[in-house]
Amino acid sequence: MNLNNLIKLSGDASFRKFYRSHKSVVVFCQREKKSNLLIYDAINKILIKNKVKAPKLLNQDYKKNLIEIEDLGDISVYCKLKNRKTNKLKYYKKIILFLSKLQRIKTKKIKTFNNTNYIVPNYTQDKLFKESKLFLDWYIPKVIKKKKQKFIKNKLKIIIKILLKKIKNKNHVFVHRDFHVSNLMECKKKIAIIDNQDALYGNHAYDLASLIDDVRLKTSNPLKEEIFKYFLKQNKSINKKKFKNDFDLLSVLRNIKIIGIFTRLSTRDKKHQYLKLIPYAWKLIEYRINNNLLFNDLKFFLGKNFSIKMRKKKWKK
Repeated sequence: MNLNNLIKLSGDASFRKFYRSHKSVVVFCQREKKSNLLIYDAINKILIKNKVKAPKLLNQDYKKNLIEIEDLGDISVYCKLKNRKTNKLKYYKKIILFLSKLQRIKTKKIKTFNNTNYIVPNYTQDKLFKESKLFLDWYIPKVIKKKKQKFIKNKLKIIIKILLKKIKNKNHVFVHRDFHVSNLMECKKKIAIIDNQDALYGNHAYDLASLIDDVRLKTSNPLKEEIFKYFLKQNKSINKKKFKNDFDLLSVLRNIKIIGIFTRLSTRDKKHQYLKLIPYAWKLIEYRINNNLLFNDLKFFLGKNFSIKMRKKKWKK
């Protein structure tokens, strides 16, 4: 297949490149292709098996680093929610019902197109800590003077490990792990989901935190609270106190990770467009840590070492 004859589509934060054919999308990837092609399709298969709309595999040529998948169109939920005419709360309620369907998935094992078995891993505390370290490894060297970096990194590691131990609920539901409105598509008036390769079995609150505290789409704090309440209304068996504890923790840790990822995307991959989202990621962190005593140590440490001016800085590169 000659990719030069196809229409190149805008990419995402991964190493994949997307091309539109007549009625399909060709995904090309050379780096980390197991995750971005093989596991990506394996998770799609799990979703489709559980009647969740995701891109169906049409053809694959793994040796040539590409797969051909179903085209879900160009209408993202992000675009719908950016439209002023859209009733945002009503649409978010629709997304919550979709998320509830995702969280009912129990399939952990699936056969890949290479005829191997893929088992969906658990979202362990070690993995959460490793993700938080992206902030230490990429963002801190960018904004903190070299002589102070070691102290700040070591202190922050301790604080993060203490916070991780305060997570209450077990890992027992399907977690997309990047559940935000840019990864949701409107396909024939129904919601479909893309960018699925990082799915794990984890905490009930993680994907909801990704949705509500989404760095890509600014929403008001009252709307955030309404979405949160609607989720609880749909999940009445949840212990509300434990759930809110985990939601706040995972939201803060996720946005700390995101600041690290966006810095890495700029520094390593020359994808500088993500830098403009960092100030809002900081704002989301501030909103959670300012309203929960759980974060007193983190709030004090961040306040001492990461100035308001630093957090608001809009980098160009």
